Parts: sequence; structure tokens; C-alpha cells
Amino acid sequence: MKILVCISHVPDTTSKINFIDGDTKFDTNGVQFVINPNDEFGLTRAMWFKEKQGASVDVVNIGGAETEPTLRKCLAIGADNAIRVNAEATDGFFVAKQLAKVAQDGEYDLIIAGRESIDYNGGMVPGMLAAILKTNFVNTCIGLEVEGTTATAIREIDGGKETLKTNLPLVIGGQKGLVEESDLKIPNMRGIMMARKKPLTVVDPVTADAETKAVSFEKPAPKGAVTLVAPDNLGELVRLLHNEAKVI
Repeated sequence: MKILVCISHVPDTTSKINFIDGDTKFDTNGVQFVINPNDEFGLTRAMWFKEKQGASVDVVNIGGAETEPTLRKCLAIGADNAIRVNAEATDGFFVAKQLAKVAQDGEYDLIIAGRESIDYNGGMVPGMLAAILKTNFVNTCIGLEVEGTTATAIREIDGGKETLKTNLPLVIGGQKGLVEESDLKIPNMRGIMMARKKPLTVVDPVTADAETKAVSFEKPAPKGAVTLVAPDNLGELVRLLHNEAKVI
């Protein structure tokens, strides 16, 4: 089984976010980048298929040379090959078109993408990728087993879970629950050394127009000041809730 894992290069959630050029661009200065968490769950599940079923695992990213350390980390975790499409990830459709070309060229059986990236949270790419490839698609996936050419997937739905059976090739949008957080792999020294020798192929992008454009960014409004009320002063609490908070 050939598996392709789509990897987004995203800011660490602990990084301080700022915008430049009149709030039209994200300021990357001083920002630590990591593997998108939803993608990391998918990569870990792919490594399980590699260890248990002898699957081959490739990873792919759309981005410039600055994303290569993230791909190298994927190789250190255990991926066999890395592919970087040398283009700026302008929007979801553009990314899906690039991923589709890589998937078609590699003739993969299973394509694992994260449900969404934690930077733009668009959640569009996995579905558009499946539509372009004309393959089966399961989103919000929290469980996946493959036997031969048949996949059994569990996805999260409102109020519960749904179990589906489908045939390969398959695209999934994975998320937390696809593996346990305790199963996430940290590269060891041997993996890091081996990653240096594994192939990282850079390919040119295919022609695709961006369908959306970011006009501006803004940070959430700062939280208001907190008013503390003594626990024995219920009258003051009621007055504040009525006159200031206006919730009663």
C-alpha cells in the first residue's frame, strides 16, 4: 500500500502572532513553525500502517525552502520520501490542485490529510482534493483500518460517531482521535541522522488560479477588565450583572 500524507507547515500555537503591511500579511519573524497537529495524527497513523502492513509512506508540502525542516522532521519520524511543491500556498483550491498532481503521479492508494490547518482553518483542501481525484472521501476521521483494498473508517458526527466501509483509493481528513496523543512520535537521534539521507524532492507547481484572496487580518479584541466581587456581597453582584453586564 502506498500512502501519501499531506503536511502543512504552521506556526506553533505558543508563538506570538503579528501582521505587517497594513495587516495584509502574516509576520513570520521570530515564529516557530511545526507540523500541523491534524496532519501529525495522520502521519502517525500512516507509520502504524508502515510498521504493521509494510506500507510505504511519502509526505508532501506546498511551500518554499523554509518548510523543509518540517519535512525533514517527518522523515525523521519515519516517512520514506518527502516532496515539496515549490510554490506559495495561496489558497485552498491552489493547494488541492498541487496535491492532486503529486497524488496522480505517485498513484497512491491512501491519501491522508488533516481535517484543517490550524493557521487559516479553512477545512477545504481534503474535500477538494478528493473531488479533483474523483476518489472516495471521509472527513473528520478518528479511526482507520485497511484490509486489502477495503478501508473501514470512523468519523465524528454531531452527537456521535459513524463507521463507514469503502474501497481504496481513498482520501481522508484526519483529526485528533485518529491516534492517541501518547502515540505521537518524537524523532530520535537515529531517525534524525537517517532523515538526512532520505530523498527530499522539489517539484514545480502546476498552473492553477487562486479562487480566494486574503484582504486583511485582525487580532481578536482584547478581553475586558475583570471586576471582582466579594462572595458575601451578593447585592453588588446582582447590580453589576443587571446594570453593566446586562445579562439579567
